[in-house]
Amino acid sequence: MFNIKRRTCAAWAIAAALTASPVWAQQTLKIGAINPYSGPMALYGNEVTRGYELAVDQVNAAGGLLGRKVELVRGDASTPQQGIAMVEQLVSRDKVDLFMGTYLSGISLTASDTALRYNKIYWETNALAQSLIDRGLPNFFRSGPDGGTFAATSVATVRNLVAPAMKKEIKDLKIWLEHEDSIYGTSIAEAQKRQLEALGAKVVGVGAHSARTIDLNDTVLRAKQAAPDILINTGYVPDGNLLLRTARDQGFKPAAIILVGTGDTPETLQALGAASLEGILVVGYPRNDITEAYGPGNKAYLAAYRAKYKSDPVAPQGMTAYSGVQMLFEAIRQAGSVDPEKVRAAVAKLDKPENSYASGYGAKFDKNMQNVRAWVTTSQWQGGKMVTVYPNNAVLPGIKLGKLARP
Repeated sequence: MFNIKRRTCAAWAIAAALTASPVWAQQTLKIGAINPYSGPMALYGNEVTRGYELAVDQVNAAGGLLGRKVELVRGDASTPQQGIAMVEQLVSRDKVDLFMGTYLSGISLTASDTALRYNKIYWETNALAQSLIDRGLPNFFRSGPDGGTFAATSVATVRNLVAPAMKKEIKDLKIWLEHEDSIYGTSIAEAQKRQLEALGAKVVGVGAHSARTIDLNDTVLRAKQAAPDILINTGYVPDGNLLLRTARDQGFKPAAIILVGTGDTPETLQALGAASLEGILVVGYPRNDITEAYGPGNKAYLAAYRAKYKSDPVAPQGMTAYSGVQMLFEAIRQAGSVDPEKVRAAVAKLDKPENSYASGYGAKFDKNMQNVRAWVTTSQWQGGKMVTVYPNNAVLPGIKLGKLARP
């Protein structure tokens, strides 16, 4: 609704007329949502955007933002080049006021740089690559965790869950690191290697592959020959599923498998089957089975999702996107504007403790506008379902670490 002061009945009549007229549409606050909505990653680009949509529904039900109805405008980008084109198109054709995204770091890299040329905010909720934030772009903000957080949690999972379960010291473990070769997978694998070796673990190999590959036989053979205790893979759903199938077909059965950023969705269950996934750990975005104390409002998010989409969430990325957009809206309210400089000043003042949002995140941004209170969790495939097993304050009563994948 418009922010018109209650002075006279005539003023109220004018406000009502404006709300019902085309002027409301002209006053819409348009947000360009850049994600892959076609191609192999479309399922997850749509899932991220569902999180955006639920946050937009919520703010519009409360009267909008800055006196304006919020509208999402989708920009379909499956490659970095398409990210550039979509930003340009949404600015020139759709007159969007700001941007948010995205499931793929490579797209975020180019789309946010293009948004800067138009002096538009690019609010990143899900892309992880460290290089995105290291650029220090004045229009770029990241509300979700970075790749370093995923790396740190995967290493903590080895140290605090896997090593004790195997009754070994971390220095006695041999680990193979595999990753898809974009800035997303590469940055996480590099951080994992540094952190594991600092703890004394033996990294016996690092492999890289394209997320679009159709053959991982040589990759799995190299890892198998290194005879690691633990395989850690960072990737996307298609290449992650292919890696697991290839390992199964080659009889490669390390004592533990940890997937980072992927591997926790119904698509993976359908591709591999419950028996092949049993015991596998996944370091990923917080899920809806976390405790309410860890992620207040996560059950309400689930209820809203089911009511709108008539299904359970496809992947946990949506709830992270939802929490991130809530932070964006809070900053815009405080700034009273979508001007990047004013929003940047407002974001710098955000200070909410961890466990403030449905995802378990807090809000505190560093000088490069990276939220330092966004953390990830570790889940495990148990009986064909994913259950959160780490950290302890996110784990539901009665849930514990199950047997690891073993020969």
